[in-house]
Amino acid sequence: MTPTPLLSDSATTTQESTTAAARAPTSPRQTAAPATTTPPPAETSGGLDLADPPRRRWVRYLLAALVLLALGAAARFWLAESTPEGPRYKTVTVERGDLVVKVTATGQLQPVTQVDVGTEVSGTIDEVLVDFNDRVTKGQVLARLDPDTFQAKKRQAEAALTLALAGVKEAEATAIETANKLRRVQDLIAKRMSSQEELDTAAGAARRAEAALAVAKAKVEQAQAQLDADSRTLVKSEIRSPIDGTVLKRQVEPGQTVAASLQTPVLFTLAEDLTQMELNVAVDEADVGQVAAGLKAEFTVDAYPNRRFPATITQVRYAPETVNGVVTYAALLSLENDDLSLRPGMTATAEILAREVDDVLLVPNTALRFSPPNANKTAKADNGGLVGMLLPRRAPSSRTATTKEPKSGKGARVWVLREGQPVAVPVATGATDGNLTEILSGDLEPGTEVLVEMERGGAKS
Repeated sequence: MTPTPLLSDSATTTQESTTAAARAPTSPRQTAAPATTTPPPAETSGGLDLADPPRRRWVRYLLAALVLLALGAAARFWLAESTPEGPRYKTVTVERGDLVVKVTATGQLQPVTQVDVGTEVSGTIDEVLVDFNDRVTKGQVLARLDPDTFQAKKRQAEAALTLALAGVKEAEATAIETANKLRRVQDLIAKRMSSQEELDTAAGAARRAEAALAVAKAKVEQAQAQLDADSRTLVKSEIRSPIDGTVLKRQVEPGQTVAASLQTPVLFTLAEDLTQMELNVAVDEADVGQVAAGLKAEFTVDAYPNRRFPATITQVRYAPETVNGVVTYAALLSLENDDLSLRPGMTATAEILAREVDDVLLVPNTALRFSPPNANKTAKADNGGLVGMLLPRRAPSSRTATTKEPKSGKGARVWVLREGQPVAVPVATGATDGNLTEILSGDLEPGTEVLVEMERGGAKS
């Protein structure tokens, strides 16, 4: 038999107590005794006790900072790869050359002499003898009014003149009679055979006869004047050309009634000579100081787009013309039209040669308008301290470059590259044709490259 091992009393008692405690129900009012737990041995890493709470927090902060720095560096690297290093500038070369300054103006062609033909008398048009584009000579009949009324008035005036002439003869006879009677009475007075009263009566009759004769002669003149007026009216019933020229307009038809009252009706428009014409253009007030009589010009019309016609300025008028708030001044240009290709009323665009200079220093107007971005603003935008390093921004856009109207005179400047940086060069400007400007003075020489445009990442400013 194998002997059964004997347990000690203390071990048996402990086992029984544990079993009983496990089987016994726990009372709600009964509070369990706190168990005593032995802490595990502290771990170490590189000599640091990670179990120490303050040190653990600082390690976490350090790890978070390292992660943010890594993210910022990655973002900065990505932006640096996607953004160009710096701006690129487009330049042009300053050159010497000739400059032609032209002033552009528009206007209409018109004949040198144009006459509106009307009528001084009223009546009905009996016939029209000319048509559009007909050549006419001075004194040629263009149209006739119905002459019946005018002829009747003339005959009436002739009859009145005849009556007045008869009255003159009657008055002359009376004057002779009274004069003879006065002489007889005077003879009788000399012989003391007549009274003074008879003498006075005879003298008064003679004077009245002389006055009646004068009235009769005045009536003759009056009748003659009326006859002349009626004859002139009859002549005016025929509308004649006052000049040698061409019929541009005909505004009357046979049977039409015309009334010459306060305003004379226009029946025909004549141009004296279409081979000699003029162009009336409107010059803007900003350009009128460059325009003067004697300057040469060229113009085009829509009818002949590939043909340029020469002209010469004959007059620049002082009277202003204001249309919709725009002030212009009229300039007249004379021109030859021998082949009659140009017609009155055509709209023409003229280029007046205002100034011409030879062998001068020229820069494009884009160089005078260009201005690079502000260097101070760009530096501030790039320098953001630690936050700027952690959260970098893209490089400033080329939109910071400004484009202004070119300054004229001594206040203008251009930009050149010196040691890779844009540097302003003050210049004094002269004449300009809208594309190129004359440089009068400044630190520029032929061959100098001036900035006209800035590019960044392929985008133009």
